[in-house]
Amino acid sequence: MENTLERKYKRLITVLSVLIPIVVAILFGVKIPNVEPLSFLPPIYASINGLTAILLISAVIAIKNGKRKLHENLIKVCMLCSILFLGMYVAYHMTSDSTSYGGEGWMRTVYFVILITHIVLSIIIIPIVLVTYARAALGNFELHKKIARYAFPLWLYVAVTGVIVYLMISPYYVH
Repeated sequence: MENTLERKYKRLITVLSVLIPIVVAILFGVKIPNVEPLSFLPPIYASINGLTAILLISAVIAIKNGKRKLHENLIKVCMLCSILFLGMYVAYHMTSDSTSYGGEGWMRTVYFVILITHIVLSIIIIPIVLVTYARAALGNFELHKKIARYAFPLWLYVAVTGVIVYLMISPYYVH
C-alpha cells in the first residue's frame, strides 16, 4: 500500500507533467508588445542544455563510483538547469518572433527530425525525471535505478539535441 508521501508525489508529478507543457504552449503563443526582444537568450539556453548534458554524464559517473551525495547534487543542478532553460526559452519566445530554419534538402529533414523528437521527448521526460527523482527521495533505490536506466538516455538526448537544434538554426536568427 502506498504511503501518504508517495501519493502526494504522484499527485504533484501528475499535475506538473500536465501543467508544464500546457503553460509553455500557452505562453509560447503570447507576445509581449513593446518589449525589447530577448535575442541574447538562445545561446545562453543552448549552453545550459550543453551544461545539463555534461552534468548528467557526471552524475552517472558519480553514482557508478559510489558517490551518492555528489550524484544527488548533480541531478538537482540538472533539474535547476532544465527549469532555467524553460524559463529563458519561454521568455525569448514571448518577446521575439520564431526563427524559421533556412536550410534546404536533406539537412532540412534532419533538422526537423531532431527538432520534433527533441520537443516530444522534452514533454515525455518530465514525468519520467520527476518519478525517478521521487523514488530516490523516498529511498526506493531499486525502483529508482530501474527507471533511471530510461530517464538518463532520454534526458541526455533532450539536452544534446537542444544544443544541436540551436547550432543548426543559429545562422538564421535575426539580430
